[in-house]
Amino acid sequence: MRKVLYILGQLSDDDVDWMARTGLRRRVPAGETIIVQGRPIDDLCILLEGRVSVTIDGLGQVAELGAGEIMGEMSLVDSRPPSASITTLEPTLILSLSKDLVFDRLERDVGFAARFYKAIAIFLSNRMRGTVRSLGYAKGGGIASDEEMEDEIDLNVMDTLHRAGARFDRMLKRLSGAAGPATL
Repeated sequence: MRKVLYILGQLSDDDVDWMARTGLRRRVPAGETIIVQGRPIDDLCILLEGRVSVTIDGLGQVAELGAGEIMGEMSLVDSRPPSASITTLEPTLILSLSKDLVFDRLERDVGFAARFYKAIAIFLSNRMRGTVRSLGYAKGGGIASDEEMEDEIDLNVMDTLHRAGARFDRMLKRLSGAAGPATL
């Protein structure tokens, strides 16, 4: 659930409310592929309930994600097709945000754009550091060892951890109520 902490921690309450109002809740049965590697996508997705498998052609499963993860953020940023496929492992509920609506909001609301892109940058930077450590490039040269950084959370996230968790809970409560977009 770390990704939601990075993203929602940087956004404002109004930003999160907009996402809940604008997004489309979608129930997805077990075994359905949500994102196909190499095939362009039209949505940014937030995993609200359930678990998914992340696979890469030629490598197999590289990760398993649960509630609070965001999928499709890299394709939103660079407009390239996804680098992995995502398949549900159990009945899953996702919130889909149309890339067109997100881009429109990014263009109209400079504050939202700054907060959103900062959140994505912090998250991707943290992911890259983890990748570098896992590939063994961090051994030596004065860089912290895996043991030193294994469970470390970025200070930017620590400052917003409580707020991000509260925003995600509020989003879930709002989406489980009668108000808001329809569920498919």
